[in-house]
Formats: sequence, structure tokens, C-alpha cells
Amino acid sequence: MSAPPVSGLTSTLHKVVELASLAPSVHNTQPWWWRVRQNVLELHADPDRQLLVADPEGRNMVISCGAALHQAEVAATSLGLRTEIERLPEGDPPGPLARITVHPAPQGTPDEDRLRVIEERRTDRRRFTSWPVPPTRLAALGRLATPYGVRAIPLDDVSDRYRVELLVSRAHALQARDPRVRAELESWVDGKRLGQPDGVHLDVLPPSQSSGDLPSRFPDGTLEDVDRDLGGSDALLVIATMGDDARSWLATGEAMAAVWLGAAADGLSVVPLSQPLEVPETRLALQHDVLETVAVPQLLLRIGWQPISRSTLPRSPRRPLEEVLRP
Repeated sequence: MSAPPVSGLTSTLHKVVELASLAPSVHNTQPWWWRVRQNVLELHADPDRQLLVADPEGRNMVISCGAALHQAEVAATSLGLRTEIERLPEGDPPGPLARITVHPAPQGTPDEDRLRVIEERRTDRRRFTSWPVPPTRLAALGRLATPYGVRAIPLDDVSDRYRVELLVSRAHALQARDPRVRAELESWVDGKRLGQPDGVHLDVLPPSQSSGDLPSRFPDGTLEDVDRDLGGSDALLVIATMGDDARSWLATGEAMAAVWLGAAADGLSVVPLSQPLEVPETRLALQHDVLETVAVPQLLLRIGWQPISRSTLPRSPRRPLEEVLRP
């Protein structure tokens, strides 16, 4: 099947937006909207979906949009199109975060395998197995972040991992004491948004004690985790940038999605940890005490193996196309 002619681009771009909207986002807020103009896709952040208490600067919101941008690019090229991306053409939000110009590619053919990875990717918070992630594989995943000017740093030192666990616990404790943070989280976990095509639903959350040694910010879910007594093992990647502005955050999201899709293609599971990056105290400690670098940490990724026999997660709900496309 060849790439669609220009006259058929509109429906194809709608398909690209649908696939891009399957990207991971903080608390499944899906804080983006798109505009289609001829052969151009514009990506915008949706401040109405920003977590104003936990994410007052909009960092996690823009990271989430970066993930959608990467998946849009992968979707477009996998559908047989050629892409050109202009990032932050009009500066920081509220202008567009990026523009993707697409062209029919000569002899372009769909890549069904890559499209399937996008559609089957999930955030599986169930406990990982004890199988270690080989260092060579982890390093290869980390290199997927390089094209975005982002570092993905493996944390394989025992003392570094111990420090990270302490920082996650510290951030969890600090946010748990803040009633505003708790109320904001609860508003996006079933609760007030029950039945809405967004948020984190209890049917994709395991019992919190089955998520491993790190504390969970989410309540006990209804997702059965029959292997919760197994000793889990995971790898940790820190995504870090040299800057700490909207451009850096967007690149972080692109890098995260690239690593995640690469991991999913290899059969690995990824769980992002944003909590210690949301608290200034723990974020600074991660930068200086763990990374010992001027690079700014933006996100932690847990990577591991799920049991082969484990059931496939249902997909978290997504907003309909007519809601994320605006004139």
C-alpha cells in the first residue's frame, strides 16, 4: 500500500492524531490539542488540563505533549509519510509547541509493526519479575534519547538506587501531607472524573503493595496481580537535560516516548516516576547527590519485565478525536 495522495491527507492526519493521543501523559490528563491546516499538524498544550498544584510551571504538561509529538512523528512515518518538525516556533506556550509538516513519501509503505507497538503500549504498574534488564539493552534504550539532545542515564549503582528510593519516599511523604496535592490527584483517579475519557481508572491500578518497594501515589486499584509476591527487579533511567525551559521539557517528552516505544518493542514494561521531580527539595537532591552533574533531572523511568503469562491491560480511556482537534 502506497502513501495516500495529498488530497487524502486530512483523514490520514486525523489518524495520526488518534495514534498520537495514545501517548502516555501525567495522570492520563492528555493535556494537548491539535490543529490540522492542509498538510500541517499543530500541537498545543491544553492549560485547562494542567495540574496546577503539583505542576504549577506546566513542566509535566509539556513533557506529556512531547510524548504525543514523538508518537505523532512515529505514526506519520509508519503510515508512509515524510515529516518535518518545527519545535516551539513561537516561543513558550500559549503558542503552538510544535508544527509537523507532512508530505507523501515516494514508495512510502505503512510499518504495521511500529503502528502495533503504539496501539499496544500500556502503563503497567504491576510488580515486575525478578529477571534483570541486561545493561547492554538498557544502554541501547538510553541511546534512543540522544537525538533529542537529552541524556538518559542508567542508575545501576546500589548506593544511587538506595538514594533514589529515599527521595521517592520523601517526595511521597511531602505531597501526602499537602491536602491540595491529594485533592488534585483524587480528582483524576476515578472519583470526580468517573466515566470520563481521561484520568487513571482503578481497573488499571494494582493493589498499591504490589507495585514493588517504592511507595505508590495511587490508591489500591482493582487490577488483579496474582504475581505480587514475586521478588521484583527493575532498571532505572533518569532523563536529564542541560536546560530547564519549555524546549527542554518538550524534548524530555519526546525522549521518554522514544525510550518507551523502544522498550515496548523489546517486550519491556515502563513506569514513569514524576513524583520526586515535582518536589523542589527531592529534585535538587537527585541532581546533586545522585547525578552529581549540572544536567537537570526531568523524569525517572522504571523499566522491567512483566510475566509472560500476565493478562494484557485494558487501555486507559482516551478523549475522542473531535475533542482534541480544534479549528
